[in-house]
Amino acid sequence: MKEKDLMAELSSIRSLMERSAKFISLHGLSGVLAGIYALIGAYIGYRLVYRTDNGMTYDNYSLHDQETISKLVVVAVLVLILSITTAVVLSARKAQQRHQKIWNTASKALLLNAGIPLLTGGLLILILLYRGYFGVIAPACLIFYGLALISGSHYTFNDVKWLGILQVILGLFAAMMPGYGLLFWAGGFGILHIIYGSVMYAKYDRAK
Repeated sequence: MKEKDLMAELSSIRSLMERSAKFISLHGLSGVLAGIYALIGAYIGYRLVYRTDNGMTYDNYSLHDQETISKLVVVAVLVLILSITTAVVLSARKAQQRHQKIWNTASKALLLNAGIPLLTGGLLILILLYRGYFGVIAPACLIFYGLALISGSHYTFNDVKWLGILQVILGLFAAMMPGYGLLFWAGGFGILHIIYGSVMYAKYDRAK
């Protein structure tokens, strides 16, 4: 009986240590909603960049039209803001329900480790935009986002690492197929996020 009590106590201590070392307030629905935002943004981008009567054929004028480029940047920024806001709100609500703090040592470590690749990738994308290298922007977005997820996954659910690996792989394929970057962008930030968010919700959020 004492041995069982000891094992239960050790298991409780281990669980407590894992909660303190990892940010576990990420909400699966935030991934689903981020994917939906991304698909809406991709559709808007499609209408801006491609000729609707010729499938995935570039409208060359649009690609070099500053107004169109500005609209694409605005769409991407709005998708990013909506995704981050949704993640913060849902994660804060989940942490409150579980009587946990959203801003702790684990969340700070997650932000730092994921933030470095994200910031680096963001600066590179701005340089690519300025230089007019539009064909590699989508691959760069996917690859650096994937690297950020892999880097930050040590401080949250291990599932995040696999999402990051898939994003990097998708980004590399996008780099090999110029002209289809928007499709890969929609696949990575849209479809993969919806699948990932659904799995996370089923594993960690449903009936919690």
